[in-house]
Amino acid sequence: MKIIFVNRYFYPDHSATSQMLSDLAFDLACEGYPVNVVTSRQLYDRPTAELAKAEDIRGVRIFRIWTTRFGRAGLLGRALDYASFYLSAFWVLLRLTAKGDVIVAKTDPPLISVICGLVAVLRGAALVNWIQDLFPEVATELDMKAIGPAMPLARSLRNWSLRRAACNVVLGELMAQKLSEQRVDAESVRVIPNWADGDHIKPLAPEDNELRREWGLEDKFVVGYSGNFGRAHEFFTILRAAEILRDRDASVVFLFIGGGAQRVALEQWIEAHDLTNVLFRPYQPKEKLGLSLSVPDAHLVCLKPGLEGLIVPSKFYGIAAAGRPTLFVGHPDGEIPRVLNAVNCGYAVSAGDPEGLIRHIKALKSDPDACRQMGLRARTEFERRFSRPRAVAAWKDLLDSFGPVKVAESSDSSYSRTF
Repeated sequence: MKIIFVNRYFYPDHSATSQMLSDLAFDLACEGYPVNVVTSRQLYDRPTAELAKAEDIRGVRIFRIWTTRFGRAGLLGRALDYASFYLSAFWVLLRLTAKGDVIVAKTDPPLISVICGLVAVLRGAALVNWIQDLFPEVATELDMKAIGPAMPLARSLRNWSLRRAACNVVLGELMAQKLSEQRVDAESVRVIPNWADGDHIKPLAPEDNELRREWGLEDKFVVGYSGNFGRAHEFFTILRAAEILRDRDASVVFLFIGGGAQRVALEQWIEAHDLTNVLFRPYQPKEKLGLSLSVPDAHLVCLKPGLEGLIVPSKFYGIAAAGRPTLFVGHPDGEIPRVLNAVNCGYAVSAGDPEGLIRHIKALKSDPDACRQMGLRARTEFERRFSRPRAVAAWKDLLDSFGPVKVAESSDSSYSRTF
């Protein structure tokens, strides 16, 4: 038996799905699992990149397939990139997969589980869907009109792959509930949350953070947002809170670290409203992530309410690892708010309630000890539920249920013949 992961991006790419897959693949390979990855030759933010077609990195065999290279700028180009990935992945998987293998399909590109499910049927392999988001429902919630006419067909194909799968791995209980609503057998659904690297990201006191000093934030109460500024995130409530606090409390600073689809719009809004209490910084190198996540006194997580159960914001795990409280903006009974309320490691406010967000910011600022204790509780819950070793152990338990693992020999001829 060998394990074949399928996702559009993999190491050395640093996008979210790539980092999760890379962590898991390398950790499994380190423990002797025969791990293969079918991916593209591109990087998330550089579609013209030309990575090696095939190579072995830290025990993981990587097959990088041909695709078109239009990138994320236009819907037509993106659709062509997806279609070429489907065709290439189907061909390579047919040649790579043998009876008894386990194909693990992530959700980039959307509906790749259908291609993987078809190969699993043809080759007698087991299909595991590792669901990071539920398409096409996400597209509908984000008002991507191009998917409208194809919605029934897309959902029907997606559901076939979910019901055909030996297991569907979801990120939270609300996502599991969404699968139940689509009549997916509950016995085939397993919750394994995403994670962060708790060895690299650890609680660090603000006064000991050199990056905080470098950015001139020593005497400020810093409310941070770190990660992707994507279309799924609800920023208006945060910006309104920043606008109100600009005139009420000059000691509160909003720090945005990262980039994404909404960054330009955010910068334009901030400039138009003269938000002098908002700072932008680019994505930080991975080796500085522990420092950058420890700069804020509290972190923001936001999600459009209609996307609850369809997406779980993974940035929460890094925040918890850094020992910081979370201020969640979205649906107050969402996946992350349930953790915050159960553990008392943050606050949740409804989208459209900037005064509520301000109230919680002021509460944390006025009581530094309570803020610190919230952060410590977050770190404790991280170690209990969201650490990388716990996630890898859960994946090992799942993969072991398919039968004994047979370590692949380095001379496996399929590696050179797949292309």
